[in-house]
Amino acid sequence: MDTQKKIVLTGMQPTGLLHLGNFLGAANNWKKMLDQYDCYFFIPNQHAITIPQVPAHLRSATLNCVAQYIACGLDPQRCTIFVQSHIVGHTELAWVLGCLTPLGQLYRMHQFKDKSAKRENIYSGLLYYPVLMAADILLYNADFVPTGEDQRQHVELARDLAERFNATYSPTFTVPAPLIETTGARVMSLKSPEHKMSKSDSADGATIYITDKPETIRKKIISAVTDSENKIASHPERPGIFNLLNIYCAVTGIQLEAAEAKFKDYTGYAAFKEELAEVLIKLLDPIREKYEAIKEDKEYLYAVIRKGNEKVQPIAYKTLSKVYHKVGFLER
Repeated sequence: MDTQKKIVLTGMQPTGLLHLGNFLGAANNWKKMLDQYDCYFFIPNQHAITIPQVPAHLRSATLNCVAQYIACGLDPQRCTIFVQSHIVGHTELAWVLGCLTPLGQLYRMHQFKDKSAKRENIYSGLLYYPVLMAADILLYNADFVPTGEDQRQHVELARDLAERFNATYSPTFTVPAPLIETTGARVMSLKSPEHKMSKSDSADGATIYITDKPETIRKKIISAVTDSENKIASHPERPGIFNLLNIYCAVTGIQLEAAEAKFKDYTGYAAFKEELAEVLIKLLDPIREKYEAIKEDKEYLYAVIRKGNEKVQPIAYKTLSKVYHKVGFLER
């Protein structure tokens, strides 16, 4: 019987500290996959330069991202952590796949339409990065890609390109499937609960970071937007309290209806907010402490990266060699 584990591959751009939404919607779910799958978690720093970056900041953020992955529970002894730009094969495969990608398919990508509408200068990397994302996935023949709804379309492109290449040449790539996690997947801003929690939200107290200290978490939760009804209920038309209740459920594992019943006799929001703050502090404080303990240990962090790179580079070379041969490139 084949006992080889299926491959899961995913990553988050090194664009700053991870926030509560990143943790509950992504990293915490990734941690639960470590025993079931062969997990590859990479730092997609090549994707990061689709928008202007300060080079020194990007280098620092990339290393910080490794520390945050580990602090969130992605044990490098049980998974593979590597840096995208260190591996030969991502951009090379993206070029081959790009030559099979209709331009119209890229223009129809929701994120491209959304992001390009907000920018004065649009560069080709913003249009092309879904092809690079497909290459990230197909280079390692990943079986599953944990992703949010906002990235599902990009995984569908990877599936299309895998099938197109396999049909054009011969079976080469595993057709990946998205893993959509709904629990805690949409954590909203504490100040504008109609919008997702974001690193780029400039509103004071809108975002809880995994490195926030207990007093900071408590202050942000107490000042979070609610409404004047003073009744704790799971009604989407009351986005402030609905968001806080969803966060409570995501952290504790309690179902929404059960949480609503638990707090139905509370008058006002103060006691509920205090209890929510405490469960968040209990969740995030060990993560903050782990991050603080390793973030300056560059020798350790580079060792983790080297170990991951050494595992995946031979796999990338093997896939790229097959692809180059099938498309007709002369052997080196």
